[in-house]
Amino acid sequence: MRHARRSLQRITRFAAVGGLLCGGLLVTTAAATEPPARGQEQTEPDVPGPEQTDRPSGLGAGLVARLGPSRTAGTWIGADGRSVVAVTDEDAAVEVGRSGARAKVVEHSMSRLRSAVDALSAAPRVPGTAWSVDYASNRIVVQADTTVSSDDWSRMSRLAERIGGFVHMERTPGALSPRLNGADPVFSRTGRCSAGFNVTDGRRAFILTAGHCGPPGTAWFQDPQGTKGVGTTTAGRFPGSDFSLVAYGNADATAADNVVRLAGRQGVLITAAADPVVGQEVFRSGGTTGVRSGKVTALNATVNYPEGTVTGLIQTTACAEPGDSGGPLFAGGMALGVTSGGIGDCSSGGTTYFQPVTTAMEALGVRLAGTAGSGDGAGAASPPFTAGVGALPGRPDVPARRTGIVGVHTVKPGLAVMGVSLVVLVANGLIRSASDRRNYRRQYSQIWS
Repeated sequence: MRHARRSLQRITRFAAVGGLLCGGLLVTTAAATEPPARGQEQTEPDVPGPEQTDRPSGLGAGLVARLGPSRTAGTWIGADGRSVVAVTDEDAAVEVGRSGARAKVVEHSMSRLRSAVDALSAAPRVPGTAWSVDYASNRIVVQADTTVSSDDWSRMSRLAERIGGFVHMERTPGALSPRLNGADPVFSRTGRCSAGFNVTDGRRAFILTAGHCGPPGTAWFQDPQGTKGVGTTTAGRFPGSDFSLVAYGNADATAADNVVRLAGRQGVLITAAADPVVGQEVFRSGGTTGVRSGKVTALNATVNYPEGTVTGLIQTTACAEPGDSGGPLFAGGMALGVTSGGIGDCSSGGTTYFQPVTTAMEALGVRLAGTAGSGDGAGAASPPFTAGVGALPGRPDVPARRTGIVGVHTVKPGLAVMGVSLVVLVANGLIRSASDRRNYRRQYSQIWS
């Protein structure tokens, strides 16, 4: 009988321990799968990490390079995630299909579209206009904002007619402008911008940001009063392109990685740089509007700002506002660009243009800090800023992955299992303790008597 009781107690203990483990697993699973809170999507887009995002395949680009500009007219990512290649003949369409991509037969080749772009660029410059090739519609879209006069609009419309019917003219509300003023956290004497990406030349640490933020020699600060220095712009290009380098003034500054801040202590680790693909979902971060998402709608766009013309830009539907200039464009842990300018706002939507980081880094002779090969014998100092909004020295480091706030309702089942198991375990211990005391008294009672 005594042996049976002990076996029952042992089985109860094992069951209670198993219940604790199962309850812990339920809590962990609930925490990992908890969806974002309602309304969080607008201010905190669900930014995927590097392993969650399908990076654009090189299939479409490879086909375009192999077939050539006279038989193709661009490539993009379709709604189903497949690469789409615009071609001008049926033989090319068959070759595209055999390669696993989807072909779309169009009228105008990339060679003809580029000739049209050259004709637009050769005409007298009109501030407030922008143009790019829309691969999907096989046409060139020319935008003119509200600052463009009726005479300039008429002149450009006549030019579009002479080039051909595939040049589409459209008026857009608002005014094209660089997204300067009103941003946090980097301040100059004349304006404010957002930090882009941390880069290095192997010896020194820099912020890669927009060129229109300030010419070489511009001093940058952590506060609007100008009491806490960040660094000085040492190189840049604007107009023509739109990028610059801010050299950190603190030689002892250290930070492990490039991290784009999302909100609070959340962030996305940037591991490499790449060129985007039309149709790709992208994210941008800036000091004014935080993190916003959109899609790439065109590459090699031309924008005629009042300050000058910038070419080779990435065109997206991600909104931006003044103060977001210089902030990072990224996707799946890949650095894509820095914010240049645009039209519209984040209330009504708009178009935003970005300077490609690959072009900027090649021209400046730098590479992303914190990535493989970013250090050499000299040992590059990594700066104390995260990309985008920027983590000032002394603030908590930003984790590399986005985390969510777990609701109590999702972990209730696991907590209940753990609670019952603890009660059973404690009760079993008390029963065993009482039984041991009785056995002790029974064993030694003969000696005492």
